[in-house]
Amino acid sequence: MANKVKEAWKAGKAVVNGWLAIPNAFSAEMYAQCGWDSVTVDMQHGVQDYLSCVACFQGIQPSGVTPMVRVPWNEPGIIGKVLDAGAYGVICPMINTPQEAANLVQYSKYPPQGTRSNGPIRAGVYGEAGGYQKTANENILVIPMIETKTAIENIEAILDVPGIDAIYVGPSDLSFSYGLEPKLDVEDPFILKIYEKLLTETAKRGIAAGLHNGSPAYANRMIKMGFKLVTISNEVGLMVNAAKSAVKEARGARGLPAAGRADRCLPAAIRSAALPRPAHGGPPPGSDVTQRPVPAALDLV
Repeated sequence: MANKVKEAWKAGKAVVNGWLAIPNAFSAEMYAQCGWDSVTVDMQHGVQDYLSCVACFQGIQPSGVTPMVRVPWNEPGIIGKVLDAGAYGVICPMINTPQEAANLVQYSKYPPQGTRSNGPIRAGVYGEAGGYQKTANENILVIPMIETKTAIENIEAILDVPGIDAIYVGPSDLSFSYGLEPKLDVEDPFILKIYEKLLTETAKRGIAAGLHNGSPAYANRMIKMGFKLVTISNEVGLMVNAAKSAVKEARGARGLPAAGRADRCLPAAIRSAALPRPAHGGPPPGSDVTQRPVPAALDLV
């Protein structure tokens, strides 16, 4: 199977990447059909492990979207396993030196370019039987994350490591490392200047630059700036934001107090706690249970 992300970059196009934190094949299947060019399973900060990564790949596969993974660390065991599972791109956090970048390439490639062990238990079913090992080194994307002051200081040497296909900027950690507020859609002129430097250096070498974004508007702006891989939040963030917007719209411009609706769904014992207590101190009118305080976690006022 050809790597569609790599083909898009060769054609000078940018790709829009989805991000999976939820460890579930069904949500991955639905999410992958939303028009993404690629979808990345997040094993670093997402609620993902190896088995859920495989399940997400199984959900993604029918859509034809390119499956990728952000591994938890630059370690050969997990990198080999996600590639064996079918990842067509490895995004690796906290690459700060050319040696660390060279290690990432080595772990991701079969000999003679690397030291990856042969055993593509699931990836081997892609394409013609027995053909995976012949094309894996060419098709798999090796993408170090650039997200620290040290990495910026070493960026030219990192980009000169053979086998690097792209870089992926982590804005929150990058800002953090410079003593700034960790956030996604950065407007700080200092960080934006770093983005310009990264785009200049990657363009010189024919390497793509990627960036994690918090909103679609900012992602579009970054494509226009020159980034060739943009991620928009993750499925959790997009779902929560859409749900909040739906609830707000349903309540109208003035908004309805949550308690006015939600308390009808509470158990009788909790509803009764909010009813007025009669003067004699017995159970509230219309209640057959003893009065008790409303638990703080369920206080909807």
